[in-house]
Amino acid sequence: MKRHGRVIVVGVVGVLLFGLRTGMAEEPLSRFEFHRKAMGVDFTVVLYGAKKGAANSAATAALDRITQIDSICSDYQASSELRQLCARAKAGQAMPISQDLTRVLQRAQQVAKCSGGAFDVTVGPLTKLWRRARRKKQLPPRDRFRQARELVGYRLLEVDGRGRTLILKRAGMQLDLGGIAKGYAVDRAMEVLALRGFTRSLVDGSGDLAVGDPPPGRKGWKVEVESLAVPGKDGRESAVVLELSNTAIATSGDAYQSVTIDGRRYSHILDPRTGLGLTTSSSVTVIAADATTADALASAISVMGPIEGQKLIGRTVGVESLFVTRVGNRRTIYRSKGWPGRGRNR
Repeated sequence: MKRHGRVIVVGVVGVLLFGLRTGMAEEPLSRFEFHRKAMGVDFTVVLYGAKKGAANSAATAALDRITQIDSICSDYQASSELRQLCARAKAGQAMPISQDLTRVLQRAQQVAKCSGGAFDVTVGPLTKLWRRARRKKQLPPRDRFRQARELVGYRLLEVDGRGRTLILKRAGMQLDLGGIAKGYAVDRAMEVLALRGFTRSLVDGSGDLAVGDPPPGRKGWKVEVESLAVPGKDGRESAVVLELSNTAIATSGDAYQSVTIDGRRYSHILDPRTGLGLTTSSSVTVIAADATTADALASAISVMGPIEGQKLIGRTVGVESLFVTRVGNRRTIYRSKGWPGRGRNR
């Protein structure tokens, strides 16, 4: 259920000076930026602080937390907790899991239920089939496709939050956290920064992004949302620019990942209910209080489509979305009622 979207931070650079209300000057705040590859993407940490050493230490701790979550949630690393769990699991048997995996799976199940299965982390067997299909440019064999579908369904997964256990109800099930783990990692990294006193901070997981207090002298962090959506006056696509603080945003889209098989375009985004890749090009951006929610809902709404997806957003407190579809050269834009009016084309 991995998906790719992009949000871009419009940089704020330089050193800024501020005076206290008493008139005494406080230490200048500098902008620091750090990068690390994890979960198959580039993670960026941006923060404002007075001392380089403290900033380096905080950013390293935040990025280490992301790496730790990757070692838990990855479906690529054979040694990850997730992979090991699926390899050892027996149908109907409760398996102990870590606190992080418990939290991710509990939230995933909540989104699965409210989306009617449009979001479903049990989609792992289908994910593997479609990875091969994209490489070979051939549809999955019918018998293997049928077998994989029998192992998919969020009701086949039980998570006990108190006991921190998991039950897979059928042998051979495989979990794929590609639609939620990056957002969860971003949230945990932001927690690390806040605990170390860096509240003017941003963590970006290549499309899953959370921001804290605004940069000095600004109302918020400027974030460009790249979509299929907003044509400029010269006919080229342009980005929506938002100014955000103390919130999270995630974009799910297939502008860069799709395959054409037998003349039909298939997205890398799978519909767990049908087992097939989506056939309509789309870009979905969700704003929510935390990146875990934004990440999962962006994936879910991509699958649900603009009409049902916007209905879900309307039922969910504190969440807004921008949904763009493209068929040929025709773009259609759907915005939730509370989508930030301060967004502008750039």
